[in-house]
Amino acid sequence: MPSGTLLYAQSGGVTAVINATASAVIQAARARRVKVLAGRNGILGALREELIDTSKESLATIRSLAHTPGGAFGSCRVKLKSLDEDRAKYERLLEVFRAHDVRWFLYNGGNDSADTALKVSKLAKEFDYPLTCVGVPKTVDNDLAVTDCCPGFGSAAKYTAVSVREAALDVAAMADTSTKVFVYEAMGRHAGWLAAAAGLAGNRPDEAPHIILFPERPFDEADFFARVKAVVERVGYCVVVASEGIRTADGAFVADAGGGKDSFGHTQLGGVASHLAGRVKDALGYKVHWALPDYLQRSARHLASRTDLEQAMAVGEKAVEYALEGMNSVMPVIVRTSDSPYRWKIEPAPLSKIANKEKTIPASYLRRDGYGITDKARRYLQPLIAGEAPPPYGKDGLPKYVSLKNEMVTPKLDPWNA
Repeated sequence: MPSGTLLYAQSGGVTAVINATASAVIQAARARRVKVLAGRNGILGALREELIDTSKESLATIRSLAHTPGGAFGSCRVKLKSLDEDRAKYERLLEVFRAHDVRWFLYNGGNDSADTALKVSKLAKEFDYPLTCVGVPKTVDNDLAVTDCCPGFGSAAKYTAVSVREAALDVAAMADTSTKVFVYEAMGRHAGWLAAAAGLAGNRPDEAPHIILFPERPFDEADFFARVKAVVERVGYCVVVASEGIRTADGAFVADAGGGKDSFGHTQLGGVASHLAGRVKDALGYKVHWALPDYLQRSARHLASRTDLEQAMAVGEKAVEYALEGMNSVMPVIVRTSDSPYRWKIEPAPLSKIANKEKTIPASYLRRDGYGITDKARRYLQPLIAGEAPPPYGKDGLPKYVSLKNEMVTPKLDPWNA
């Protein structure tokens, strides 16, 4: 039986399947008789010594996490700076780890989280503290380097494609006397993977979505208006999918939420659909409706992809395996071995090749005119939304999601003052 405690923490925006990863981590560790603590609200829990004792939860409850959305232990958007700039925080982390005999640290997040795990591992080595750090992939944006795809993306992509197809049927039914243009806003700051996934909603040229706006291509308003007008005149209506991060040729976001920047230094986005809807109405005179699904894209566990669920659990299991084998500063990544039939496996990749790197859509995935996806993109995306994994439902007609006790261990250190 390995000696020590494993600390698991969730980071950044949650996904429909991040709790499935947590479930797999805890079950894999329990099978090896390793105690698992979880950081309350991510890395903040480690800094504040607010650590949840997962052994207080029944096996049935832990298994039920696999079909429960949200972040069971709480997450946070906190980015630690360099080892020099935030040294006191990193040293505090090691102090907490020592106090609770934490020998394995699993950080479940995106590229910023991979960077944090890498820095913690370097500091532990500097202080000669036996700690193995493993990054665990998660993000609906699908922008992590090295891994073929990111757990969380497949379910959000499925939600997006299904929502766009269903909304398009609604618009088509009303177009003769009502709505002519519908604008759907997809998440994606610099990478338009979710917007691209909307392209799966239609298979023929005149099927929705008729226009997709990607952050990888500069937005030209005049050309956009001309294309909307042409589609309405040809099809009778136009469905537009816009990534929240689309920019003009000079690099300015087309729309933002006016909320300043978050702790990661990111501009608060949101509102591009309403902005475009207003501009289309003013310029072309069409009746326009728009939708901002926002958190719905990443919380829709009822519409999760079976592929995504299986991959989310697989990276959790492998993360524990890698950690207990002493594979420091790595991340379990998904490697595609075949498109048809779709096949994949999990392999370790160095955090140094993932931290703070961002994967955008390859040019070969975007149509030459920049307003749709290619067949190559379809071959990549289609397997990721395949299969259904519905949660169990109760007699009230609602999903049976689980709530944890989240009992804390007794603190051993003085309170932390940021």
